[in-house]
Formats: sequence, structure tokens, C-alpha cells
Amino acid sequence: MGLIEILMIAVGLAMDAFAVSLGTGASGQAVGGRAVFRLSFHFGLFQFMMPVIGWFLGSRIVPFLSSVDHWITFGLLVFVGVRMIRSGWNPDGESLSTDPSRGFTLVMLAIATSIDAFAIGLSLAMLRIEIWYPSIVIGVVTSGFSLLGLALGTRFGARLGKGMEVAGGAILSLIGLRILL
Repeated sequence: MGLIEILMIAVGLAMDAFAVSLGTGASGQAVGGRAVFRLSFHFGLFQFMMPVIGWFLGSRIVPFLSSVDHWITFGLLVFVGVRMIRSGWNPDGESLSTDPSRGFTLVMLAIATSIDAFAIGLSLAMLRIEIWYPSIVIGVVTSGFSLLGLALGTRFGARLGKGMEVAGGAILSLIGLRILL
């Protein structure tokens, strides 16, 4: 598998992390260099780890995973998306107190955006393709796209306020619905 093919896979996998980062940046909840680092690092780390895990597990769990992976991803993305929408519609004008770059929310977002990468790892195992190089490229590309999404979300979020938080939540929910369908 060549670099161009790996980059195409990496960009495709990074789109969910980009959309989540865009919404998170727009919400104004993940502020500062540490939060930006945590989000982009964890999204990239999980996108790196999931193909490796999938590759090592190989074809043993494909039938089980393929029947539920879309439900898990849907549930995680809709849960976070609905929380963002509720926060955007909060009449007090306050945001959710939970920083999406910390704790359970961060882990949930990182898992939700990397389940497809797990399936890629399974596919690469079946094709007998070595996993380390593609996984590193996938992780680095995802981190870069996450940084870009956070920057764009922060820039546009400051101008559009709570509407961007609602839009970000709706985008997450729609990504979850797309995956489910």
C-alpha cells in the first residue's frame, strides 16, 4: 500500500475528528493551549491505536463488531451532540460546565471518532499489510485535522456564539446518524 492510498484513508478517517473539533472549538468550552493539545493529541492517539488493535485482533471479532460498531458510534456522537445542542439553547446563556478536552467526554469523543479506524485495522490484517506505518500516518493526519478544526471552530464560534454550539452538536448527531444508516 502506497503513501497516497494511506493518506486518502487517513484523511477519510480524520473527517469525523475534524467535525468534532470544529464543533468543540465553536462551543468555546475547550479554551487554551492545553485543551487544544489534549483534544488533538487524543484524537490522533486513538486514531493511531485503533487500527493497531484491529489489526492484532484480526478477523476473530469481525462478525460481532460489524453488527454493533455503528450503534456504538451513533450513541456516543448523539450523546455528545445533544449535550452541545442543549447547552446552546440554554436560556441562561451558560455553556455546559464539562470541558470536552477532559475526562470521560474526551475518551468518548476519541473512541467515537476512531471506531472506523479499528475496522481499517481489521481490513489491513486481512490483506496482510503491515500496520505500523499506516497507523502513524493516520494518527498524525488526524491530529493535524483536529488542530485545524479547533482553530476554525474557535474563529467562527467567537463570531456566531451559541448558534455554532448548536450547529456543532447537530453536526455530531448527523455524523452519528450517517454512520447508523
